[in-house]
Amino acid sequence: MNVVATQLSLTVQDVSASSRFFATHLGFREVESAEGYVCLRRDDTSVEIALSARDPELPPQDRRGQGPADVAVTLTVTDVTAEYARLRREGVAPAAGIRREPWGERSFRLVDPNGVVVRIAAWTPPAGAPEAYGHSEINATIEA
Repeated sequence: MNVVATQLSLTVQDVSASSRFFATHLGFREVESAEGYVCLRRDDTSVEIALSARDPELPPQDRRGQGPADVAVTLTVTDVTAEYARLRREGVAPAAGIRREPWGERSFRLVDPNGVVVRIAAWTPPAGAPEAYGHSEINATIEA
């Protein structure tokens, strides 16, 4: 397999609201747009976020993948505390405070206007672990 690009596709009710949230608070910019579709990118990551409008005419059994349930966009940053403070100053209310996990991750969650969960995380290896232990160069992940 030769992967040449990675894109996280999210189906949301209001594409414009999510696009504004990701641009205003998370540093993404629109690189493509059309009726009911926006593609977002940051210069410091290779993962794109594609936002598509939910199709209200699909029958319920065909709506799989038509919403953000059980999905989180994770942005790995260098200073989770600074990002938490910056977002609070911008009026974004994180869903909870910063958590420290036993495996060394510190993170918090916020939710965009369409219910998309965004995790802001930084990883520090647990005491005694090698520096590369558990670290990934991926800047956005999907949690299921």
